[in-house]
This record gives sequence, structure tokens and C-alpha cells, in this order.
Amino acid sequence: MNENNPSGAKSAAETAAAAQPPEETKARGGRESWVGAWRMPVTIALAGAIAVVCWQWYDTRSQIGAIREELGQRLRASDSAAGESLVLAKQAQESVREAQAKLSVIENKIAESQSQQIALEALYQELSRSRDEWALAEIEQILTVASQQLQLAGNVQAALLGLQTAEGRLARSDRPQFIPLRRVLNRDIERLKTAPNADIAGMALRLDNLIAGVDSLPLQFDERAQSPPKPVGPQGANGVWARVLTEMWDEMKQLVRIRNVDRPDAALLPPTQAYFLRENLQLRLLNARQALLARDPARFRADLETARTWMTRYYDTRAKGTAAALTSLKQLSENSINVELPTIADSLAAVRNFKVTREKAQR
Repeated sequence: MNENNPSGAKSAAETAAAAQPPEETKARGGRESWVGAWRMPVTIALAGAIAVVCWQWYDTRSQIGAIREELGQRLRASDSAAGESLVLAKQAQESVREAQAKLSVIENKIAESQSQQIALEALYQELSRSRDEWALAEIEQILTVASQQLQLAGNVQAALLGLQTAEGRLARSDRPQFIPLRRVLNRDIERLKTAPNADIAGMALRLDNLIAGVDSLPLQFDERAQSPPKPVGPQGANGVWARVLTEMWDEMKQLVRIRNVDRPDAALLPPTQAYFLRENLQLRLLNARQALLARDPARFRADLETARTWMTRYYDTRAKGTAAALTSLKQLSENSINVELPTIADSLAAVRNFKVTREKAQR
């Protein structure tokens, strides 16, 4: 009932206030006046604070919305970039796979080329060894022939040519291991260049020519008759009688033959003994050739002197061929064949020792 009657409430309050003592009433009035004095500023401050908070909330919300929008845009951009990155990553992976495949092919080709290179190097080494072996075998053969020419025929020029050919082959090879061998060859070349030159090969060739020409040399009493030319007479009966008389006269001249002999002791040989004379003369010249190659000057001059004696006694010295043969025999007997020639045994031994050392090293 009192809740619906304000006036009644007010009377009750006043009654209560009147009932209180005067000091409490003053204190209470002072507090109420102090609270009333600070209520308005506090209210204004609270309102301002509420306004500030509301503004901050609104501003914060706006910023959050902007941030959210920017974040959404960035997320969308990042999604697009992620998609592009994924595509690029896939392309990169495909490129890597292609590169790896190409790299595998290249590695296989490199391995194949390396194996081919190794095979080629092995083949080159084998060919190089074979070429060097062939060159050494050829040089050994050349030096063997040159040594034979020098020892058997005394042919210094042939031996020198053989040494120079062998040294040239080694020079074309341009191998450092051939330098000691070339040094030995050059030493023998210099020795042959300063050696006395006895043309044994030329002398042997002149003897061969003399041996071949023995059968064509005329003897002093050559029984090979030469028929005189028959005159050609006039035609007719007189010509026939003249030809008959001429033939009769030729037959009569064959019965008796007169020849002039320059020397009273000229030997008369029948045709059968003339054949043996030529054969013995050829044998003498062959013996002289053997003595020449064997460096036997005494036997060489003795055989030449015997050949000259037989040729002077039994052959026609007025013939051109006989005179030339006698001149050759005299010149040959005057030549000196007792010449000490150097050998090329050092070069031949050096080549053989080099081959043996090389074969041992290859084993």
C-alpha cells in the first residue's frame, strides 16, 4: 500500500529524519551535497569514457574489417600464387626429370666415349709398339745388308747409304728412346765417311764385264773363215763365165792360206783347244774376282797376271776388244785392295740389344 503512495513514503522519511539527532542530520546533508556536487562531472566523465570506448570499439571493428578484407585479398593472392607455384613446381619437376633423363643419356655417352677412348689408346699403343717393332726389324735388316756389303764386297758407299737410311728412319720416328741408338749410328757414319775408298764393287763389275767378253775376243789364228764378197758380173754369157771363173779361183785359194805372223813363237791352237782356252781364261778371271772380294791381293794379282799372259800370247792384241781388255787388266792389277775398312758391328749390336731390352720390358 505504501509503494503506491509516494506521499506516504515521503512523510515516513521526513518522520525518520525528524526522529534522528541534529548532528547526524547535518552530516548526512553534507555528504549528499558533496555527492551531488561530484555526480555531474563523474557522469560526464563516464559518458565521455563510454563514448571513447564506443569510438575505439567502432574504430577497432573498422580496422579489423579492413584487416580482414586485406587478409582475404592476401589469402586469395597467396592462393593464386600458390597455384601458380604449384604449376611452376610441376613444370620444374618435369624439367628436372627431362634433365635427369638427358643427363643419364649424356653420362652413358660419356662412359661409351671413355671406353672407346681407352680402346683407341690401347690400339694406338699396340700400333705404336708394332710400328716401332717393324721399324727396328727393318733397320736391323738394312744394317745386316750394309754389314755384308762392307765385309764381303768392301762397298763403303753401300754401307754408308744403309746407315744413313736407318738413321733417317729413326729420326722420322722422333722418339726419345731412339736417341742413344741414333748416336751410335751417327758415330759409324762418321767413321765410314773418313774411311779409305777402295771401289771393290766397281772392280768386281769390271771383272764381270771382262768375263762376259772373253768369248767375243778374237784369237791370233782364228779358223773362222770369212767368205770374201762375190763380185757381180755383167749379165749374159760373158757374165756367167766370169762368175764360174771367180768361184773356181776362190776354191783354189781355200786350199792354201798364207798369213803374216808378227812373233815367231805365236801359239797355234786347233779349234777344240781354243774353246778350253776361253773357259780357262774365264776361270782365272773368276778366281781373281773371288780374291778381290776376299781381300787377297797376292792371289788377285797372280790371277790377273796369268790372264794377261794368256791373252797376250793366244789372242789378237791388234783387235780393239783385246786391247781394251788388256788395259783393264793392267789397271785392276795396279789398284790396291788391301785396305782395312771399319765395321758397323757397333750399330748392328746396338739395334739388337735395343730390341732385346724392349721385349723384356714389354713382358
